[in-house]
Amino acid sequence: MTMIMPPEWAAQDWLWIGFPHLADEWPGWLEPAQEQIAAFANAVAESGQDVRLLVRDEANEARARDLVSAKVILERRVYGDIWLRDTGPLVVFDGARRAARRFGFNGWGGKYLMPGDQEIGAQLARDAGLAIGTSAMILEGGAIDGDGTGLVATTQQCLLNPNRNPAMTRADIEAELAAQLGFTRVLWLGDGLINDHTDGHVDNLARFVGLNRLVVPEATGRDDPNAAIYADAASRAADFGVEVARIPSPGRIERDGTIEPASYVNFAITTHLVVVPTFGSPHDADGVAAIAALFPDRATIGLAAEAVLAGGGGFHCASQQMPAAPEAV
Repeated sequence: MTMIMPPEWAAQDWLWIGFPHLADEWPGWLEPAQEQIAAFANAVAESGQDVRLLVRDEANEARARDLVSAKVILERRVYGDIWLRDTGPLVVFDGARRAARRFGFNGWGGKYLMPGDQEIGAQLARDAGLAIGTSAMILEGGAIDGDGTGLVATTQQCLLNPNRNPAMTRADIEAELAAQLGFTRVLWLGDGLINDHTDGHVDNLARFVGLNRLVVPEATGRDDPNAAIYADAASRAADFGVEVARIPSPGRIERDGTIEPASYVNFAITTHLVVVPTFGSPHDADGVAAIAALFPDRATIGLAAEAVLAGGGGFHCASQQMPAAPEAV
């Protein structure tokens, strides 16, 4: 059996989610961000899937317990940012067993390195009983998205950024993705969303929703700041031979006069539920409905996420799934 990273829509045993705790990272938004992450955790837990919500300390745990249902498991851990998509373990099927892969992490190009973020992925994997393989290549989980067949999408803006792996060529990166994660075909998109703190993670731009099927936003209005980026991504995917599904974008979302990287594509796929971030945009209902149509096998809901976005990410960024063991799939 060939090593492969399963797609997110495969069966999951549980979902790890990070709970906000740093006021400096969420100026004026910490409490509402906590409430929105708690609503996300509650929704997944109520759908019938186990949720492990990471909390930083006693006070943070008490705050979380006030917000989440008894179905949500709290785990006290040392972590900085909540973006477990990037710092958590990437789980692969290595033959008939699950194993974790850990890559180098440098705080999204040296911008946001905090205590615990370089270690949390290995700790979670070890406590889950997973063998851990390591790579020196800098890579965050949100920078890649695969369909389970060896096909992966990423952006040149992120993976070819000199603040990640300046000594590696595009061919070197492709070879390491194949060796570590089983990705043998790489769809290189261009730039990610404007003002994305991650240097253009693909999970905010384009996601696989089926075999060889990629969803990409479509501009909603002449003032949509990412119109050209969406069009370029859709064109590159189609030229690569990937089926492209289009959904509405949230349009122009600003905070204090600055364009925000708001995206419905930052949805989280869980075993029974798809959770879509919403932003108070007039396009929210259409965005959620369009994503629901892509997942007829499970429920889809929209949850407010503008406070989560204030910290630099969304529901997908804040979570990482544990795929069910190969023999159980």
